Amino acid sequence: MASIYDLKASFQKLLRPLVGHLAKSGITANQVTVFAMFISMLGGAFIVMVPAESWPLLLVPLVLFVRMALNAIDGMLAREHNMQSPLGGFLNEIGDVVSDIFLYLPFALLIHVSSILVLTTVLLAMISEMVGVISVQVGASRRYDGPMGKSDRAFVFGSIALTLGLGIPAGLWLNILLSIVVLLLLITINNRMQKALMELQ
Repeated sequence: MASIYDLKASFQKLLRPLVGHLAKSGITANQVTVFAMFISMLGGAFIVMVPAESWPLLLVPLVLFVRMALNAIDGMLAREHNMQSPLGGFLNEIGDVVSDIFLYLPFALLIHVSSILVLTTVLLAMISEMVGVISVQVGASRRYDGPMGKSDRAFVFGSIALTLGLGIPAGLWLNILLSIVVLLLLITINNRMQKALMELQ
């Protein structure tokens, strides 16, 4: 199934000049990874501190876009500027999961949003990423299959945050949307497992 992740190559092409400048300036891939995690934690903290205000929600799309750019940049720094390291591998995988937890869980505090659906979404997102990593452990490649990968989740939650931040109240529509996301995450988990097993065959 198609995923926003498929646009990664085009996005990286746009970022390549900036990546070269960062490498020359002494910025490391691991520093970028940690910074991406930090801004996600900060964005989630604002929602927790003032869940009744709209301005933290308006920051979420910006945080997600910057995080997406930083995730692409750290990978390009590692691969194209000889910065790959075992620590970087740990930080990359852990950073994505931690960022999702801190940025998406606070949505459970919003009025008229099903906390159970938010918690389920975050849990399944963690499982989907774990399945992608386990694929390497069993001898396949790291799986990023959709339809609800990291970039897709960022698009959904960024759109939700923008909608709520602009004053449109949460309600049945949002819980239906989150239910669809849960379903798509279950499909994603299955897709990653099946593609890994097919690769091994």
